[in-house]
Amino acid sequence: MTLALLAFLGGVLTILSPCILPVLPFVFARAGQPFWRGAAPMLAGMALAFAAVATLAAIGGGWAVAANQWGRWAALALLAAFGLMLLFPALSDRFTRPVVALGNRLSSGAEAQPSVAGSALLGGATGLLWAPCAGPILGLILTGAALNGASLATSALLLAYALGAATALAVAAFAGGKVFALLKRGLGWGEGVRRALGVAVLLGVGAIATGLDTGVLTRLSLASTNRLEAGLIDTLQAEQTASVVMPEAGGAMMMQGGPAMTGPAMTGGPAMTGGPAMMMAADPAMTAPAAALPVEGQMPSLAGAVQWLNSEPLTAEDLRGKVVLIDFWTYSCINCLRALPYVKAWAEAYGPQGLVVIGVHAPEFAFEKNPRNVARAVADLGIPYPVALDNDYAIWRAFQNRFWPAHYFIDAEGRIRHHHFGEGGYAESEQVIQQLLAEAGLSKVARPPAEVTATGVSAAADMADVLSPETYLGHARAANNFNDGGLVADLPHDYAAPDDLRLNEWGLGGRWSVGPEASELVGDDGAIRFRFHARDLHLVLAPGEAPVPFTVTIDGKPPGEDAGLDVDAAGKGSVTTERLYQLYRAKGEVGEHLFEIRFQAPGVQAFAFTFG
Repeated sequence: MTLALLAFLGGVLTILSPCILPVLPFVFARAGQPFWRGAAPMLAGMALAFAAVATLAAIGGGWAVAANQWGRWAALALLAAFGLMLLFPALSDRFTRPVVALGNRLSSGAEAQPSVAGSALLGGATGLLWAPCAGPILGLILTGAALNGASLATSALLLAYALGAATALAVAAFAGGKVFALLKRGLGWGEGVRRALGVAVLLGVGAIATGLDTGVLTRLSLASTNRLEAGLIDTLQAEQTASVVMPEAGGAMMMQGGPAMTGPAMTGGPAMTGGPAMMMAADPAMTAPAAALPVEGQMPSLAGAVQWLNSEPLTAEDLRGKVVLIDFWTYSCINCLRALPYVKAWAEAYGPQGLVVIGVHAPEFAFEKNPRNVARAVADLGIPYPVALDNDYAIWRAFQNRFWPAHYFIDAEGRIRHHHFGEGGYAESEQVIQQLLAEAGLSKVARPPAEVTATGVSAAADMADVLSPETYLGHARAANNFNDGGLVADLPHDYAAPDDLRLNEWGLGGRWSVGPEASELVGDDGAIRFRFHARDLHLVLAPGEAPVPFTVTIDGKPPGEDAGLDVDAAGKGSVTTERLYQLYRAKGEVGEHLFEIRFQAPGVQAFAFTFG
């Protein structure tokens, strides 16, 4: 209920954004008519159409995107015809009878009592046009809900947002109707106002057709409502965190990506090398779990996997009599990579006694759905146990999971007995494994904690000194961008990198096209700047058709001994595969720094910063 209320308030704020301008002419075109037959059904149709299109966007299939584009052009044609009929009523007589009938229903001046169905149809067409122009709050709602798939909860949240905007527009339409009636009654300008509205409708159609609604107006929207929306976004994100999310600083990546999600590939390059850190379980003490672990439910089916690595497909029946650890992970997730050494150590230490470890790879970014990328990452990371590719999030949803990493512990009877989300809790998790093995009669001798070797990016983070959050560079989840005018969604644009960044602010320099998941360099040279405070800085990157060289500087200088594993002391490196790149690791005191990465060729995609 709280999420729905916040979504509704986010929709109300839409009226304050220039991004709503192309929609207003279609709302005011019903001014002067009975509200419940004119504006009300139009706004209802607009909200329903918007929620339907946004739900399709949450599903993320390419066919939905194509359908939306065809729907936009169909809606443009419909609204252009409506505008022409407002401007030139005589045009209605030149259409064939079916078209004349439709025109009479849609035209605001054709009937004394407007058609409810015609108003609703007009609203539906407007909703198709409005969907791509909604702002950052909608982006947060979509990314927070999308992994649940097409569901009533997802659609209800989107509908609450749409109804908020429709309510604000209803107030505007009511006020507009009063003004319209005053002009018509006092000055006899009704016909002139109607024609002016026809011009406004055509101008709105032209703005949308030329991309003004999703380009310039979107940028103005992000700039002008940024401060108002920021507070509401923070509240909304906090609510989502309380219900489904743990922040990176708490050791887990939250489920905040849409179905087309992103992450890095761990290839056999320097990212997986570095000085080893030999340790026992990360917890300071091995505290005994409860004498009787609760039963949290039966283990769901694994049948939703699209492919298996290191094993033939496994079923719940195949695993009866074994203790099972299910590890939800994705190979671009820094938290997953830091937990992975423990999971591997448990598989090695307890596998001979009857523990079966299964990694469920649920991709965050689209390139992580490529089985070849995952297979390469599994090989480079040295993962020996079975890995199920959950590209459709079927297993994710069956477990009602929300986190990367997430560990579920299943006893020999197929019952979930314990779970842990995020990094940490390794000592307790290992004791759960020992206890479940003992319950099943698979182990009667207590074992010492498994030795864990964490190297490279898998080394434990210094979370006490991490003051910078995971930050996405695609417009669907972008935050704290401080380029002048904000980000221009899905269009090439020249950006000037800001010089006066504050902590956790970032900006682009050069010609970039910012998509939902990532920012792609389309110019010959470009840069990203970020002011951060952490020991480690990572960036998820993907090359274009060829490797892309880059140079990293820290406070304007080469990183020297603080170079990350994927750069040399001079800050030189190259993007060769889709993966997470470690670009900075402080060897001494941790502090606040200005990071810049400059690319020397187009085609590179930058997805997300993470820290440690």
